[in-house]
Amino acid sequence: MILFMKSPALYLRTIVFGVTDSLVSTVGLLAGIDVAGAPHATLALTGIVYAFVEAFSMAVGNFLSEESAEEYASKADVADGPSVAAGAVMFVTFVVAALIPLLPYLIFGTWVALATSIGVSIIALFIVGMASARFSRLPMVWRGARMALLGGAAIIMGVVVGSLVPMH
Repeated sequence: MILFMKSPALYLRTIVFGVTDSLVSTVGLLAGIDVAGAPHATLALTGIVYAFVEAFSMAVGNFLSEESAEEYASKADVADGPSVAAGAVMFVTFVVAALIPLLPYLIFGTWVALATSIGVSIIALFIVGMASARFSRLPMVWRGARMALLGGAAIIMGVVVGSLVPMH
């Protein structure tokens, strides 16, 4: 808890980045692979593997970049604590957020999973954008809509690429 109090902005940035990146990249990946015609079991496995591998990658990247920024600012070695905590927060938020677009593929089949995954992901992006704006005292609806629209662009990209490179 003391680590959180040291720099709340660091953790807010990490949470928003982790959740947003997870939602956008996971739903874009799954949508693209789905429209390409991958078997349902492949979609579910891909989503699970992706969530954990990318969460770890993001956590390591977050740890190293935060530590580098702190070292740059202080021109010296710094304690690893806040950077390790930020990496752990990134890992957890990425995995948890990845469940939002992934769960429909574990519950439903065919087009229902795709439509539900996209729909709940866009709603979640809107909510994250609004929550972030609330903490920063910025216009909530606009920030929510902006995040949902930008995330929607990644979904479209995944669907377009998946449509151009069918698996059959």
